Amino acid sequence: MTIRLVLAGCGNMGYAMLFGWVGSGKLAAADVFVVEPNEDLRARAARLGCHVGASAGDIATDAVPDLVVVAVKPQVIRDAVSAYKRFGDGRTTFLSIAAGTPVATFREILGERAPIARCMPNTPAAIGKGMMVVFSTPLVPAATRDFIADLLSASGEVAAIDNEGLMDAVTAVSGSGPAYVFHFIECLTAAAEKAGLPSETAKLLAMQTVFGAASLAAESREDPAVLRRQVTSPNGTTAAALDVLMGGDRLKTLVMEAVEAARLRSIELGR
Repeated sequence: MTIRLVLAGCGNMGYAMLFGWVGSGKLAAADVFVVEPNEDLRARAARLGCHVGASAGDIATDAVPDLVVVAVKPQVIRDAVSAYKRFGDGRTTFLSIAAGTPVATFREILGERAPIARCMPNTPAAIGKGMMVVFSTPLVPAATRDFIADLLSASGEVAAIDNEGLMDAVTAVSGSGPAYVFHFIECLTAAAEKAGLPSETAKLLAMQTVFGAASLAAESREDPAVLRRQVTSPNGTTAAALDVLMGGDRLKTLVMEAVEAARLRSIELGR
């Protein structure tokens, strides 16, 4: 059995990434072994055509995968990764998508020879609109870095950082960021309802406005600040609203405080 990639954990995020890899043709299902204790989740992966097992012990003894993707909850990392010690001889790279778990933890479990990379995805990866940020240790071969970037691109945009300490900032911005946007949609919907719009109409206006504005910002060559000014007529309705949001850097200060709170919590969880 030739196994190119082992996926350890196939919950919502793991399966979403796997579905993107196989569906896009970036990885053949037959080259993947999924380790998932939950029978229903394991069956879901099997339906894609992947090899599956309930534990790492089910992987063939002669298998030497290029990559082991660790997609389990941070609180079970030590027990889960310990089962893959036999791949820690330097031939297999480990890619973790577990938030807040530093490379040092993997080195402690797998040994100093193991090439290790960390990835912080976010929930829009489930629909191919995610933001994936990767940190790789020097032991990760260039070809494997390219392989990882290509796989992750099936789930959205990919960026790399060369300082692991920045992962806490990444977590605070793009990892937790979707929740900030969802809450803004909630707030805009509530404001629309208060202004008299029916509930369903208010929700549609809020969601589509955020979606459309984000899409325009992503596709435009203009800086978001320029796009904002283009919408804002002097003494108009938008200007009146922005006086509230931008007066005294009100919204900017609040967002900075929120991101800093998330960053500090990420550091705390990683200790």
